Amino acid sequence: MRSRDDDYLFSKFSLSDAIRAQGEAVIKEIDGYDRDYILNASVDDLCDHLEEKFWMNPLTIKREEAYIKSEGETEIDVSQDRMRAISDRSRPFYIKGTYVTFAVPFEGDKELLFCQPSSFTLSPPRAKVANNELIISYNEPDPKPEKIKKEFESTIADISKYAGNVNRDIAPFNEGLRKKIKDRVEWRRQKILKDKGFVQALGYPIREIPDAPKTYTVPDVRKKVVIQKPVATTAAFVPEPALDIENYEAILKIISSMVVVMERSPRAFVKMNEEDLRQHFLVQLNGHFEGQATGETFNFEGKTDILIRTEGRNIFIAECMYWDGEKSLLSKIDQLLGYTSWRDTKTAILVFNRNVDFGSVVSKIPETAKKHENFKRQLDYDAETGFRFIFHQNNDKNRELILTVLAFDIPRK
Repeated sequence: MRSRDDDYLFSKFSLSDAIRAQGEAVIKEIDGYDRDYILNASVDDLCDHLEEKFWMNPLTIKREEAYIKSEGETEIDVSQDRMRAISDRSRPFYIKGTYVTFAVPFEGDKELLFCQPSSFTLSPPRAKVANNELIISYNEPDPKPEKIKKEFESTIADISKYAGNVNRDIAPFNEGLRKKIKDRVEWRRQKILKDKGFVQALGYPIREIPDAPKTYTVPDVRKKVVIQKPVATTAAFVPEPALDIENYEAILKIISSMVVVMERSPRAFVKMNEEDLRQHFLVQLNGHFEGQATGETFNFEGKTDILIRTEGRNIFIAECMYWDGEKSLLSKIDQLLGYTSWRDTKTAILVFNRNVDFGSVVSKIPETAKKHENFKRQLDYDAETGFRFIFHQNNDKNRELILTVLAFDIPRK
């Protein structure tokens, strides 16, 4: 006999309505951010935070971890048992019986246990939900282990089936969540920039409202650990020119094409040092950027190996190095970060190798880069001996730069 106070699962709310509400909550949160905050914050960090916050965690019923939580004697009302001769069934009639309570751990969003999926039956499973466990109790006047075990296993199988239906329904939402968030963030950023340009074009001064709120906070009703919302200033955002990704790729392609030259004329490069090799890259780059590519140009806190400036701004910075172990690459990343101002977002490190095992050098580059304290993430990059990363500036985690590391095996004697 099942305990009467057990709750029906997967029947209290509509799962489709819950998914729709979750999507609307994402848009509401993004649209509620302060305008300058959303312009100053790292887009990817903000997307990480929102994706983790609004991700609908699928249900996993850990049936193999089920255990008996408690057992013992109990009073059982048998007044409605027609097999018993009871004169007055209008009042409870108690006899001694036995109770046993099972607990089954689960993972995922607890709220999903109460949502009805698109595929369901008219007799949903029943259980209590306490913390991260399903509680299923049985009260029996004359307990039979085989009967209780069979009923319990049937109930768990039914719950697991429902959980699978729920997970199938939320999968499309989760798969499209990152794109939904990023599209909305980018849309709002573009709208804000367009609005700023429109207001500036009117030619009238803007008077700030005293005591106007600078931040927007949405209460987190879903009690879960999420990636911390990125900290960013709400000071007025000033847009700056940046090198677009197409030109960045074009610059890297010009640099990479030098490898072909080295392979065709290895004798010319055997005795070249780092400075001589750099000059060959500069010749090619100046041919495409009208003499604006320079070597050893002073920039921010030091001198960088290759720098391309246009209209007085740095649009590309690169450092050259010979591979001399992991420390040499970490030191070069430090050096590059010391050279870049917050306007510089596209950078590169050219790694020249004259060691015998070039494959070993290539394999160590990504694992070494990830050890740097300013490393944020690795990006997909279609190059056999090249890697792309996101790093943040020394004093501001929201000021990100793209670092592409290209490795070249230099001819040797």
